Amino acid sequence: MPVFSHLSEENNRSLKEQYVLDTFKPIFENHFLPFYVCSIKGKIIYYNEAAIDLWGHEPPKNAIWTGAQKTYNLDGTVLLPKNSEMACCLNSNQHSSGLEILIELPDSTLKRVISNPKIFFDKNNCPIAVHNTLLDITHNKKAEEQQTIFSDIVKHAYNAIISKDLNGIITSWNTGAEKIFGYTEEEMIGQSITKLIPRDRFHEEDNIIGSIKSGKRIDHYQTVRLKKDGSEINVSITISPIFNTAGEIIGASKIARDITLEILHQQAFKRYSENLEVLNSVGRAISEKLDVQAILQKVIDATTKVTGANFGAFFYKTTNSSGEEMMLYNLSGASKDIFEKMEMPRETSLLHQAFSGNSPIRIDDVTKDERYGKNAPYNGIPEGHFPVKSYLSMPVKLNSGRVIGGLLFGHKKAGQFTEEHENIVSSIASQAAIALDNSELFEEIKSLNLKKDEFIALASHELKTPLTSIKGYLQILSRSTHDKEMSDLFVNKALIQVGKLESLVSDLLNVSKIEAGKLQFNIEILDLRQLVLESIENFSYTSRSHKINLDDIKSPVIIEGDKQRLEQVIINLLSNAVKYSPKSDKVDVFLSSDENNAIVSIKDTGLGLSNESQKNIFTRFYRAEGVSNISGLGLGLYLTKEIVERHHGKIEVESELGQGAEFTFTLPLFRKKSY
Repeated sequence: MPVFSHLSEENNRSLKEQYVLDTFKPIFENHFLPFYVCSIKGKIIYYNEAAIDLWGHEPPKNAIWTGAQKTYNLDGTVLLPKNSEMACCLNSNQHSSGLEILIELPDSTLKRVISNPKIFFDKNNCPIAVHNTLLDITHNKKAEEQQTIFSDIVKHAYNAIISKDLNGIITSWNTGAEKIFGYTEEEMIGQSITKLIPRDRFHEEDNIIGSIKSGKRIDHYQTVRLKKDGSEINVSITISPIFNTAGEIIGASKIARDITLEILHQQAFKRYSENLEVLNSVGRAISEKLDVQAILQKVIDATTKVTGANFGAFFYKTTNSSGEEMMLYNLSGASKDIFEKMEMPRETSLLHQAFSGNSPIRIDDVTKDERYGKNAPYNGIPEGHFPVKSYLSMPVKLNSGRVIGGLLFGHKKAGQFTEEHENIVSSIASQAAIALDNSELFEEIKSLNLKKDEFIALASHELKTPLTSIKGYLQILSRSTHDKEMSDLFVNKALIQVGKLESLVSDLLNVSKIEAGKLQFNIEILDLRQLVLESIENFSYTSRSHKINLDDIKSPVIIEGDKQRLEQVIINLLSNAVKYSPKSDKVDVFLSSDENNAIVSIKDTGLGLSNESQKNIFTRFYRAEGVSNISGLGLGLYLTKEIVERHHGKIEVESELGQGAEFTFTLPLFRKKSY
């Protein structure tokens, strides 16, 4: 409604009333709060649309001090015009505010309002009018309290609430802004907003001001701002234009929210997703492969990536003549050429925990660890090695509990590895251990298959040879029935071959019984010296190529054992000594005893054994290198060892390649039980 239609129709307004009208009209014509003005005589000379809405009608021309139907005090008593809040304000020559009254509408309903009358003075400080702003609190009796709460919320909000003009000069600053940025209100009012913006982001403010000037709102703009201490903070800002009563944009209000935790959570979730993908990819890769090299390379590449390490390495334990040490197997983040120029990590106090299999090690700064620098000759990181401060190591154990080595990670900066990294590496190491277990099992199966094939070929040959000989002898006998001497010769030869067959079959049966745990022993008290003499004598009947020399103690050596099985041990060792010393003509046997054990040694001067062969010589089906032209299934020494150990004894070998071999076994001496 035009202002003139709101005015009392008078032909001759006083200049003072016109002055009042010109003053308030531009401000309150479209204001949302009810507003009206009275002359100093109480006549209403101006009211806005909001006042009409509040009163429920346009005030009558003769209305004095209020446009309402009636007014009441809060206690329900009628408030007469002469006692109205506006009249009292004029009479006391003092502004009033927050006066609560009740007004009656034409439909007899009541509204509760807050009246805020103010005196309007001319340039000579003379009162020329009284204006009143009304606030309807009918539906919110605690409007004033809520307005105070709202102000407090703005002032003390967790988020920063800032206003600025179009030049970027800060005009308001709440407690939330102080908490987030570190500056007090006094420090920031009148300052440029660029004080909070990193130099490389100044262009953002130009873009923001451009959007605000065009009336656009900016929602949830994520950026980086500066705190008082110079550190950067991630914020999400929402910026809205501020309008004056004329609808002109005069500035901007900004709500800035600290999203550091959100960013960290997003980064953590991203890392979690990436790590999960790495775990899945590693799991798929190592489950599809049985090659140790491929498994370890995949593991070290994945774990180095996940931890963000400068380099990662897998070391495994190996034993040499100087003891246990770590040797490089696979690495990531560095070339092998670099590592080949360096010494391998040693079993220092710092590394011992990782490779003993006790637990992982995570150190923020290895150079500050109490164990660092205490191992000669380097007393720290050797020259030429990677500079390492952050350190993480993880033992890798097979299901059997055996530690096969460890994963090591290094970073040149301190504090780079976290508990999360440790947990992920532990999980991958566990997967790798399972895969390596499977790989070892696969290699073992391959080895067993190879041994099986070798054994079948060898057994076929060993069994076929005597059978072929027997067949030939029998064919000769069938054609020489009248020559007794020749018949006896070939019968004896056939019997020898049958003995070989019997021995081969017996060995195979004994191996089968050992594997099934059913090899029988008939234990008795016997004289080992006598058994050795008998065995030598019996062996000499069948083997005349070598002289068997006995050096013994010339007295009984009493033990408990199975006579037949122990004779098998002695014959087996004598047979091997003769078989593997084809260019020699003697075998030496030594019999002695100490306080607890009988000791038997059988020494030859034959082919001898390499160090590798000595480690495996008692293994089932194993045959030393260079003896393929000598018959055998690789079972004799395996059976010998099993029989000796079942007698609670031990057997070992000493040899040099080309210098012969000496096999020695010990058996416990018989002791009468005391009761």
